[in-house]
Amino acid sequence: MIKQDSPRKEYNLTIYTENNVGLLSRICLIFTRRQINVESLNASPSEVEGIHRFNILIYETVQGMSKLARHLEKLTEVLKVYYHTNENVIWQELAMYKVATNVIEEHVDVERLLRRYGARTVAIRKEYTVFEVSGQRGETDELTSVLQPYGLIEFVRSARLAIIKDSEGFNRKLREFDGIV
Repeated sequence: MIKQDSPRKEYNLTIYTENNVGLLSRICLIFTRRQINVESLNASPSEVEGIHRFNILIYETVQGMSKLARHLEKLTEVLKVYYHTNENVIWQELAMYKVATNVIEEHVDVERLLRRYGARTVAIRKEYTVFEVSGQRGETDELTSVLQPYGLIEFVRSARLAIIKDSEGFNRKLREFDGIV
């Protein structure tokens, strides 16, 4: 009997780390060695001063995810690794769209579309207007498709930002560890 691995699922990793030069490279090396493709990566300061947070989106099996988390936590600068499926996180992406200003002025439908998707104007220039929309990938992809016939000039999307639904946050755990709470 051949043992089947569980199917790959979309996982959101949240990694709390010290902020050291070269750490991102070492984290990426672990993914490379395991032949895991990073779909989205965001690194930023966390709610705790001096601690950084990585949000990484990957596709992996449950077993592979568990091994990956343990491997990442072996890095001395990594304080904690959490991983969750989409059902257990609240997530958004930010997308920006550049459209010719005259198209918006001439086509009322474009303005209506942008309002329907909750677009906010970021910059208006004579040649173009830039809008931003936050939402889930399907929503921003849909708006991209809808704007194509109107001469979408440029499109860019941020990395995924995710917050764990049922969590008190790392801030409290770190403060308990330090004896502050």
